[in-house]
Amino acid sequence: MTKRLILIRHAKSSWDAPFDDHARTLNDRGREAAITIGGWLREKGYLPDTIYSSDAARTQETTERLVAALGTTPPVSFKDNMYHAPPATLMRVLQKAEGDTVALVAHNPGIAYFAEEIVAQKPDHRRFLDYPTCATLVCDFPITTWADAVSRSAQVVDFVVPKDLV
Repeated sequence: MTKRLILIRHAKSSWDAPFDDHARTLNDRGREAAITIGGWLREKGYLPDTIYSSDAARTQETTERLVAALGTTPPVSFKDNMYHAPPATLMRVLQKAEGDTVALVAHNPGIAYFAEEIVAQKPDHRRFLDYPTCATLVCDFPITTWADAVSRSAQVVDFVVPKDLV
C-alpha cells in the first residue's frame, strides 16, 4: 500500500502591499501558473483526495485556482500553522492527514527543506532545491497510514515547475 503526496509551493505573488506578508495575493503570472499546475495535475491523474493549505492569501488563491483546474472538488483545509511552516510542522500536518492522495500548499523556505527531507532520492531537476513558485513534487510513501510517514522514505513520481509546461 502506498500514500501519495503532492507538495505545491504557492504561485507567484504580488508585492503591492509588502508590509502585510500574510495578505499578499497572486500576481497575474501566479494566477496563470496555478491554473497551469492544476491542469497538469488533472492530465497526469494526480488528483488529491484532500488539500491542506496555509491560510495566507496567496496560498488560498493558489489552492482555489488549482481546484478550479482539477475538475474535482476535494475537501480543502486552510491552516494557520502552515504559514511559513518549518519542515517539522509540515510533517505533523501530513501525519494527521486524511485520504490516500494528499496535497500540501505552503511556502518557502519550509516547503523546499521539507521536499528535500522526505524524498529518498532527489529528482534530477535543476530547480528542485530552490523550489520556485508553484513548484510541484509528486511522491509516494510506502505506508498504509500517514502517521507512519518518515523522512527519506518517499519515492519521487514527478516534479515540475510552471516554466516546464509552457
